[in-house]
Amino acid sequence: MASSSSSSSNHFLLFSISFFSFLLTFTFARLSPQTTTTTLHVSSSLKQAQHILSFDPQSFKPFAQTQNQPLFFNSSFSSSVSVFSVPLHSRGSLHKTHHTDYKTLVLSRLERDSSRVDLLATKLQLALNGVQKSELQPLPTEIQSEELSTPIISGASQGSGEYFSRVGIGNPDKQYYMVLDTGSDVNWIQCEPCTDCYQQSDPIFNPSASSTYSPVSCGSRQCSSLEVSACRSGKCLYQVSYGDGSYTVGEFVTETVSFGNSGNINGVALGCGHDNEGLFVGAAGLLGLGGGSLSLTSQIKATSFSYCLVDRDSAGSSTLDFNSGLPAGSVIAPLMRSRKINTFYYVGLTGFSVGGQPVKIPPGLFDMNDSGDGVIVDCGTAITRLQTQAYNSLRDAFVKLTQDLPTTSGVALFDTCYDLSSRSSVKVPTVAFHFGNGKSLDLPAKNYLIPVDSSGTFCFAFAPTSSSLSIIGNVQQQGTRVSFDLANNRVGFSSHKC
Repeated sequence: MASSSSSSSNHFLLFSISFFSFLLTFTFARLSPQTTTTTLHVSSSLKQAQHILSFDPQSFKPFAQTQNQPLFFNSSFSSSVSVFSVPLHSRGSLHKTHHTDYKTLVLSRLERDSSRVDLLATKLQLALNGVQKSELQPLPTEIQSEELSTPIISGASQGSGEYFSRVGIGNPDKQYYMVLDTGSDVNWIQCEPCTDCYQQSDPIFNPSASSTYSPVSCGSRQCSSLEVSACRSGKCLYQVSYGDGSYTVGEFVTETVSFGNSGNINGVALGCGHDNEGLFVGAAGLLGLGGGSLSLTSQIKATSFSYCLVDRDSAGSSTLDFNSGLPAGSVIAPLMRSRKINTFYYVGLTGFSVGGQPVKIPPGLFDMNDSGDGVIVDCGTAITRLQTQAYNSLRDAFVKLTQDLPTTSGVALFDTCYDLSSRSSVKVPTVAFHFGNGKSLDLPAKNYLIPVDSSGTFCFAFAPTSSSLSIIGNVQQQGTRVSFDLANNRVGFSSHKC
C-alpha cells in the first residue's frame, strides 16, 4: 500500500510540475518582456466612431485657414524650387454621412475599397499585357438611378474620395474641393456647360470666367499622353473611366492652379468635364498625384510631395505639401518605379514584425519585378492588401500573441476580429513594417485594430489579395507624414509630423 501511495504521489507530482510548466510557458509566450506592445484606446476609438455619425460639417470650417508654408519644411532640401502647401481633410469634415449606424458606414467604405483595389489591379494587368492606348475605347456605361439619388453622401466611386484638399482653379482663381489620388494621373474638374454633372459643394467651374483657360490641341504632347482621347474641331477630348462604370468626359485644357497663399502654376493640363457620372462626395474633381507625365506632381516638376492623412473619423486637418523635402527623423525606404506602369509608387518593403519578432516570409516576396510584383503606397486604398502568403503569416503571428483577447466572427473582408466591448484599453503586440538597411516603422495600434461597429468589435485591418500587387493603404498611413522624395527616389515615413 505504501508503495502504491508513493507511486500515486509521484505521478501527481509529475503531473503538477508538467501542468505548471505548461501554464508558465503559455503565460510567458503571451507576456514575455521581449514582446513589444502598444496600447489600443478602445473607448476613445468608439467615441470618435460615434462622433462622426453626428458630426455636422456646417458647424465647422475646415479650410478657413490657408497655410503659407508647409507644417514641416526641410530648408536644406532645395532652395531652387517653390514650396506649395494646401490644407488636407478627411471626407467626414466636408459632408455629413447619411449612415445612422457605424457598421453600415464601415461596410460602405469597404465595398468602395474593394472596387478601388480591383481598379488598380486592372490598370496593372493592362500595362503588363501591353495593351496600347489606341486599343482603349470609351465605353458607354449606366449608373442606376438609385445610386445617383444621394451623390454627395455616397462616397467616391473610385474609393479614393476619403481625403480632400482645396485648390484654386483659373484666373482669377476660384477655390474648389478636390479628391487626392496617388493611384491616377489625370487631373479634372467639372465644367459648365454641363451635359450631366453630379452635385458638388462649390459652384461648378465656368471656363469663360477665367483668362487662362486654353484648350489643348489634338496634336499636343498632353493629348497624346491620355489613355483615351478623341479630337473635335481641332480640340482634344478626354475620358477617364473608373472601376464601377463612373467616368468623366470633356475637353482637355490647360489652366492656372493655385495653392492657397503659397503660389500658383500656369499651364497645368486638366480635364474640363462636361459629362460626369459617379459619386464623388461633393468634390469638384480630382487631383492626380501619380507618377505619370500628366499628374499634378509631374506637371509642376515637384522634387517632392508629402501628405499626412488624419483619421477618417476625425474633423482634424493637416497639409498636402510640394517641394518641402523629408522631415528630420523620417524612416527612409527606397522609392521604385516600374517600367510597365509609371503611375504607381513602389516602396522597398522587406517584411514585418509582430511584438518585436520578425514574421517569417519567403525572401524577396515583395521585390518589384516586371511581372507586377511589389508593394505600392496609395492614399486612395483604405485597407492594406498583402499577397495571401504574407497576410496569413502576419495574421497568424498576431493571433498567436493575442490569445488573451476575446474573439468574434469576421466582418466583410476581415477574418480576425475581437470583442473589446468590456475593455476601455488593451495592450496589443506592436506591428511594424520593415524596409531595407534595418529601417522599420512601428504602427500605432489604432492603425491595425479598427472598430467596425459602435459596440466594441475591432478587426485586424489587413486583407489578403490574390494579385501580385500589394498595397499599403491609408488606414495604416493615418497620423504619419508620408513624403515622396522624387528627386532622390526615397519615401519617408514620419510619425507625429501632421
